[in-house]
Amino acid sequence: MKKRFSSIRYVFIHSHLSGLIITTVTLLAVLLSVYVLFEPEWLTAVSIFLFISTYIILGLIIALYTGFTSSGNLKSRLDSLSVLITQFSNGNYLSSVHFEEEDEVTRIGNELNELGKKLQDQVKSLQRMADEKSEFAKSAHKSAVIEERQRLARDLHDAVSQQLFALTMMSEAAVKQFESHPSLAKEQMSEAASVALQAQTEMRALLLHLRPVHLSGDPLPTGVRKLIKELQKRSQIDFHIEMEDELVLSDATEEHVFRIIQEALSNILRHSQASLVNLDIKKRKNELFVHIRDNGRGFDVTRNSDKKTSYGLKTMHERSEELGGTLKLRSNIGEGTYIDIRIPC
Repeated sequence: MKKRFSSIRYVFIHSHLSGLIITTVTLLAVLLSVYVLFEPEWLTAVSIFLFISTYIILGLIIALYTGFTSSGNLKSRLDSLSVLITQFSNGNYLSSVHFEEEDEVTRIGNELNELGKKLQDQVKSLQRMADEKSEFAKSAHKSAVIEERQRLARDLHDAVSQQLFALTMMSEAAVKQFESHPSLAKEQMSEAASVALQAQTEMRALLLHLRPVHLSGDPLPTGVRKLIKELQKRSQIDFHIEMEDELVLSDATEEHVFRIIQEALSNILRHSQASLVNLDIKKRKNELFVHIRDNGRGFDVTRNSDKKTSYGLKTMHERSEELGGTLKLRSNIGEGTYIDIRIPC
């Protein structure tokens, strides 16, 4: 009811009635002033009452009729503007209105028509940009594949290849010393076994990267559990996981978080020499919390010179920032490493 009486039509009627009341009070004041000051014979209290009553009745009828009829055209034009705005909100930017009058409402209608044309042009531009982005994404994917292959080739050359070469040299030296210096040969074989173990660890980490780095349609909890299960087969690390199975995240968030976790676990496998890893993933209110910690040898964050480790940490920071989140890393030599990630959802 309140909304109905606030429409433009009742605003017009209200303005006419307000004018009627002001005019009635003015006439009544004038007549009473004349009656009190001059007391003419033709002006009596009864005549004043009859005149004012008649004026109010006629004025009320005229105000209602005039207010109702005069607002009809304006209400119809405003309704047309309202329908046009609704069409715009529904994405129909080709709609328009046309008025014959030359007033402010017509000017607003013309401006809305121009706005519709601009919005339609923007839609076309966005569609064109989407097509270009799709083509760019395909090119970027090819470039990423090439870059990843080059990175894996560098890692194989810098780590595994050199370790295998060192292993070969140690083994040959141990064979030569086996008869004459058995104790030295035994020491060299122990070193060779250590190098072989390190090369095996590097290969496990590289195999982890060679596996698909996307979730393949699985939700984040399922993908993380599959990743942990695969790591348990390839290492002696004990994993403790605390994770909500009903996490609801966007596809982009799930993909980035999964890759961050994968990179963190790869670094742990290759560099930490840890025997225990704790992984906590929780969602509180509108934020996702990821906590990863290990009991490995740790490192000095301020003096970390390992380029491969630095590259992995940089990638993790970049992925967190792309999601509008933060990544904090704490580590000390002999005290393990702690990674805390907060991402708005």
